[in-house]
Amino acid sequence: MLNFKEIFSVTLILFSVIDILGSVPIVINLRKKEGRVQSAKATIVSGILMITFLFVGESILKLFGLDVESFAVAGAIIMFIIAMEMILGITLFRDDPNSSGSGSIVPLAFPLIAGAGTLTTILSLRTVYETPNLIIGIVVNLLFVYLVLKSTNWLERKLGSSGFSVMRRVFGIILLAIAVKIFKDQIHLI
Repeated sequence: MLNFKEIFSVTLILFSVIDILGSVPIVINLRKKEGRVQSAKATIVSGILMITFLFVGESILKLFGLDVESFAVAGAIIMFIIAMEMILGITLFRDDPNSSGSGSIVPLAFPLIAGAGTLTTILSLRTVYETPNLIIGIVVNLLFVYLVLKSTNWLERKLGSSGFSVMRRVFGIILLAIAVKIFKDQIHLI
């Protein structure tokens, strides 16, 4: 049942889709807006979303009359807006004063960590890999996500403000390209 080759493949695929290292500038920016990022909360919520989606994702979408493609397009639009904020240095999402600490959930846990790309990838992987191997691959990625989220202060100190600014814009463009790719790939299927 447990297959290390499958676990390794799932881990690598999810690692590239989640791209937590590419999200470091977003996490640092979010920490500056919110005052802090709740690493454990974001990781746990992301894990719950991923595991839940593994088992009931397609059913949940069908319950609302949605398909995986529409879900992916919605996630791509959110990623697009976040990328524009990063590139242009503007704020499109207004902070809700009553939602202190909610940045650990939106946009961090969803859509950055457990976004449409990650959730649709999990649904796709479910058809190819055994469920226990998928779960282990998800958990390995969540451990890495947690470690990266906990070390953003250190990363920011190493980068400095100008390094962070450059990195933020570069990864904003990469995030924008990923959003456009998801949108383009899914629009052809709708």
